Amino acid sequence: MSWIHPLATGTGPSADAIGGKGHGLVVLRRLGLPVPAGFAIDTRACRAFLRDGRFPEGLDAELAAAVRGLEAETGRRFGGDERPLAVSVRSGAAVSMPGMMSTVLNVGLTAGAAAALAAETGAPAFADETRRRFLASFAAAAGTAARPTGVTVPDDAMGQLRAAVRAVFSSWNSPRAVTYREVHGLPHEPGTAVIVQAMVFGNRDGRSGTGVAFSRDPATGAGTPFGDVLFGRQGEDVVSGHSTPEPLSELADREPVVWERLVAALHLIERHYRDACHAEFTFETGHLWFLQVRPGGLTGRAAVRAAVDLVDEGLIGRRTALRRISPRHLRDARTQRLRAGDGSDLLARGRGACPGVAAGRIAVTADRAARMAADGPVILVRPATSPLDMHGLAAAAGVVTSRGGPTSHAAVVARAMGRPAVVGAGLTVDAAAGCVRAGDRVVPEGTLISVDGTGGEVVIGNPGLAAAVVDDRLHRLLDWADEVSGDRSPRPDEERLAAAHARL
Repeated sequence: MSWIHPLATGTGPSADAIGGKGHGLVVLRRLGLPVPAGFAIDTRACRAFLRDGRFPEGLDAELAAAVRGLEAETGRRFGGDERPLAVSVRSGAAVSMPGMMSTVLNVGLTAGAAAALAAETGAPAFADETRRRFLASFAAAAGTAARPTGVTVPDDAMGQLRAAVRAVFSSWNSPRAVTYREVHGLPHEPGTAVIVQAMVFGNRDGRSGTGVAFSRDPATGAGTPFGDVLFGRQGEDVVSGHSTPEPLSELADREPVVWERLVAALHLIERHYRDACHAEFTFETGHLWFLQVRPGGLTGRAAVRAAVDLVDEGLIGRRTALRRISPRHLRDARTQRLRAGDGSDLLARGRGACPGVAAGRIAVTADRAARMAADGPVILVRPATSPLDMHGLAAAAGVVTSRGGPTSHAAVVARAMGRPAVVGAGLTVDAAAGCVRAGDRVVPEGTLISVDGTGGEVVIGNPGLAAAVVDDRLHRLLDWADEVSGDRSPRPDEERLAAAHARL
């Protein structure tokens, strides 16, 4: 029995074994797209580790052999003093759990390897920053794994790799991951795969960067590439939301070759899945690499539009389109907007990340949101959210962040939970003082605000709702549902869809 699987171009193990991330990387390789060399550690190894508190027998030897394979494939030496190889160590559950488990980047970048990287690239500042990022992500992962504070970083590359794998395994049972699974009704038993890949460096130089790209707008379903990009940064900077990225379209001007290859790849991936998709990518000195791909990830309104458009494009049939739409999609598809005018008191404007309207009292920490929600709806207002805020996100009616973009942690989790969200609103959140500042205005925690997750407005009070906007595609989809069910009697949309689902 093998604990480790190469990310090869064959059919590969199932997502239950190597996780959704690993399975997606196998698909990308099979499509001929650039993917850093790597391998996946089976979810069975995680279950064994969590049961016994140690690596299962044989995993250490397989891990060493897999690293030797990476060295042969890349022509580099793991932690070496010449042409050093560093790797990323990421979680990979079968079902996406965005940001809930640990990631350690730049593993193997010992002090000697960092010096070798500086000599090779002629960029000591880049090497120093990359080493610093390793130490920071290792410390964060060690904290998630509930190991003692002040844990010592191993001096050797293989010691770092083993410790990083243990930290990712342990993060499956971290409080934030357990909370996420409970909120979403996911089982606790499967464990996570671990994906180990050769590092590609988005922080290498001015022609490097990282981003997240959707083949269609995740909020509206419009059929144009959408996403975020950060230049000169590594992948965690985009998804964390701690930096406000630029729109994906900036690539077209600054790195047109990367843009053209990215758009062509998104088209190819969408044709493979026959569905909207999103991908994480890095480009190093103008060379594009894919790090993850998943289908879906759209809001209700966008899911309806995408399903109908994919039928019109001949990629799927009407029955497939109906299967993809849930009752929650239908509820979200009738997009609510705040009523304009009426003397609305605009507090801030950002980027809409999840459509819909929510009103509630300001809570400036996740803990306060969870407590305050017992007395009525709250809006969680944070500089950015992290997986540690999961309990507050679950309790909140809506989310506002002062930083980040539509592919940040806050935006992704809000869309998964159907919470209206505004990101990059430019507010200053003062948790210690219990207030939010916008320019010269100071708004105390507990103040009633409303958020419009379509237009990106945050207003004081609750001005009420405008008439819901309904895309004609929703009517077409429900007409298809009536054709399948054979019942055209007037009744709620959810009943029309459920009757069709019963016949599919």
